[in-house]
Amino acid sequence: MSLDTRNVVVRTVDLAKQYGDGEAAVRALNGVSCEIFQGEYLSIMGPSGSGKSTLFNMIGGLDKPTEGSVYVNSVDIAQLTPRELAFLRCHTIGYIFQTFNLITVRTALENVTLPMLFAGTSPDDADEKGMGLLELVGLGHRYHHRPSELSGGQQQRVAIARSLANSPSIVLADEPTGNLDLKTGQEIIDLLRQLNHEQNVTIISATHDHKMLDVSDRIFHIRDGQLASIDVKDEVPT
Repeated sequence: MSLDTRNVVVRTVDLAKQYGDGEAAVRALNGVSCEIFQGEYLSIMGPSGSGKSTLFNMIGGLDKPTEGSVYVNSVDIAQLTPRELAFLRCHTIGYIFQTFNLITVRTALENVTLPMLFAGTSPDDADEKGMGLLELVGLGHRYHHRPSELSGGQQQRVAIARSLANSPSIVLADEPTGNLDLKTGQEIIDLLRQLNHEQNVTIISATHDHKMLDVSDRIFHIRDGQLASIDVKDEVPT
């Protein structure tokens, strides 16, 4: 199926973000309009200070635009109340962070089940689904281990399982290989692509990792706060 026949799950319109006022003002984003499709694996790339992370945070509802709009499943998320935005984050979007952001005193299983418990899932059902997700990412045998007892790659696998806890349609991955060695980073990339294919989850990754080029359907290149170019997989130069 071509991208342009898929459902649009994220759309930004003239998105702008300014930090500060007057002469000290910094325009991190300056009029970004784009569409992201259901089941797509998208990478957002750009040098430090380009606006890549700002765009990523806007899409995830982690920050509000100064101008323009972000639509997730046709809903303008800037217009949501804090409760409505929390509900959307809980049920529609999963997050994977470069620093894993696992709770150190909790086991792998407890880290995965916590979002389900917040969403109202019963403890027994959460444990059953959590074990299934840990099996999915190859860590079923380490369910009782705390983050300090896991390698970086294993912690990121737990973070991926946690991001899928409430069956989101979109997973946002912020530099998911940034703290990993090359081999482990490639394993995480392959795992994300596998989940993208098998579960039709939209993956949106902010990354500096050029290995992402091999698995991305499209790459957004952000420069000076603008969407400078878009590479489509079959057109990406090798």
